[in-house]
Amino acid sequence: MVTWGRFSRPAPRARAARHGRHGRVWRSPVVRPPLPPIDTRYERFDVVLGSTVEYLRGAWPELRDVHFEIGGIPFAAGQDGVPRWSIDRSQNRIVLYRTPIERFERLDRVDAFQRRLIIEGIVFRAVGEYLGRDPWDLGPAL
Repeated sequence: MVTWGRFSRPAPRARAARHGRHGRVWRSPVVRPPLPPIDTRYERFDVVLGSTVEYLRGAWPELRDVHFEIGGIPFAAGQDGVPRWSIDRSQNRIVLYRTPIERFERLDRVDAFQRRLIIEGIVFRAVGEYLGRDPWDLGPAL
């Protein structure tokens, strides 16, 4: 018995181990089965760009200080149309514009492999322009 002033009441009982707070420990998860991870176009573009840049940085040491960025849409179209990338040598920066790359490049088939080839090709062309080399010279010598 616990006594407070004039009132007394029985001591609180310990709860059974199978119950948690409010007796709801064994509830099922809210979403079942688990949903797949969110996979957006931006994330896919970022993964392909990152892996291509890491390959090129490993092959060309002069790219180690270059910053690669993803831009949405360029500010203005040039005389050759909408640019896919821009280069700023003073700041060691290459900006690749995701929207024109994904929307304006022609695909033979619409699948992940073709999209990856298009993105890798654009990265190689941008790096080739930055280094002043032919993009075909940047790949592995066979």
